[in-house]
Amino acid sequence: MLMAGKKGLVVGVANKRSIAWAIAQRCVEQGAQCAFSFQSERLGENVKELTNDLPGSLLFQMDVSDDLQVKQGFTHLEKSWGKIDFLVHAVAYAPRQALEGDFVSTTREDFRTALDISTYSLPVLAHAAKPLMAHGGSILALSYLGSERVMPNYNVMGVAKAALESATRYLANDLGPSHIRVNCISSGPIKTLAAAGIGGFSSILDLHRTKAPLRKNTELEEVGDAGVFLLCDMGRGITGQVLYVDGGYSIMAL
Repeated sequence: MLMAGKKGLVVGVANKRSIAWAIAQRCVEQGAQCAFSFQSERLGENVKELTNDLPGSLLFQMDVSDDLQVKQGFTHLEKSWGKIDFLVHAVAYAPRQALEGDFVSTTREDFRTALDISTYSLPVLAHAAKPLMAHGGSILALSYLGSERVMPNYNVMGVAKAALESATRYLANDLGPSHIRVNCISSGPIKTLAAAGIGGFSSILDLHRTKAPLRKNTELEEVGDAGVFLLCDMGRGITGQVLYVDGGYSIMAL
């Protein structure tokens, strides 16, 4: 029970194939209570079905691009629990047209949208979470290798993830004196709702399985376990880092 007595917010669960859901499940198995936010009523229905059987869970709507909704969401958390111990940031979005064709053709508005929702939301949530982590805590974001290498059809999301990883380091420095750790997991490709918007994703999975040292694709449960490690006290000496959970794919040159 590595997370017994801990409470945290998980942002970005879409369905049962979400990486955020895999992390949340593992946290609950290890004794944590989880709150979940959803961006829209449509996505909220999926999250409600998933969380019905989770003991002590909270559920509320919160669009991370709306400052008022973020404030209301954390006010709800404070009134319900008084404090939180961890935060999982699993939010990323870019308009579909920005994930097609060439990166050089990205429009200003699509770039702004991708960076706002996928990157700026992390410091926004961290700022809101800090007062509820008076005794310290752990913040975890999700990245991908497209942050540092060119991945077909990833385009502006690669830039957004690079900015997310940089934001993680700056936040780790800002929040470290408050005993709040901030880290990223860079997962191998997994068939999620978000991945469905990336052209040629099946080919990426095939290549990963062939080239990764472990000769297998990344499993949701593997990322969930790594998430628990970084969120619980076992990872208490780690902050500002990107942990690759990709079967070793990231070490390969060819």
